[in-house]
Amino acid sequence: MAAPGWRRPGRHGGAVVLSRNGRGFAAVVFGPAARVLVRLGVSPDVVTVSGTAAVTAAALTLLPADHLAVGALVLGALVVADNLDGQMARMSNRVSRWGAFLDSTMDRIADAAIFSGVLLWALRHLDGALGAWTVGLALACLVLGGVVPYAKARAEGLGMTANVGLAERADRLVVVLVATLLVGLGLPAAVLTAALALLAVASAVTVVQRMRTVYVQARGDSVALAGDGDELGGDGGTPAERPAPDGAARPAPDGAASTNGPAGGAAS
Repeated sequence: MAAPGWRRPGRHGGAVVLSRNGRGFAAVVFGPAARVLVRLGVSPDVVTVSGTAAVTAAALTLLPADHLAVGALVLGALVVADNLDGQMARMSNRVSRWGAFLDSTMDRIADAAIFSGVLLWALRHLDGALGAWTVGLALACLVLGGVVPYAKARAEGLGMTANVGLAERADRLVVVLVATLLVGLGLPAAVLTAALALLAVASAVTVVQRMRTVYVQARGDSVALAGDGDELGGDGGTPAERPAPDGAARPAPDGAASTNGPAGGAAS
């Protein structure tokens, strides 16, 4: 998983989203523990999977049981501490595309678990219109939380980019966990409902922004290809390939004699 505020190119890369000083901060906070685990021969992949399992277990047990404050704090700590695997990967020179793939996959599972936990909490502990709205919005966040990164990944798979949007993963996790903590500390449940509404709208806007960005790039590619086709004779092909008008001779390819000339016009 990627911790809020961090982006990892390649195998747990560690590029910073919220601060240019984030890499140094992560090295200070997670460096000692990462070095110990590397010396013990622990794989970064094990840490990645274990962290996701812990997030999933906490989200699906603490939140539905109405332990919102404790759940938010535990989940926040687990998500932030997840940067540990990136530190380990760099220290042990185990940066790889497989690690990046595994990390992204585990991120999707962890995100789904957190929003599922909120959804289950709303089903169990909220009634009436507020409960219905909270369940619906949590479901919307759950679905859109998968579409947002998919749109970007699919664009990159097609050789384009989609690095736009209001609701990056870090933003979504910070908002939902802070709202969950506040409700757990005694604020009205409507605070969490409002946070989910904000996230749902922001995620939907992000999907539209990424679709538009890819559409513009795809149209640009189409125009470029059409221009190349015009230079080569357009969609009609080369002069020798285009059909000749009725009764007219078709131009012969370079270096070849025409076979459609008038009678008796054979080459001498």
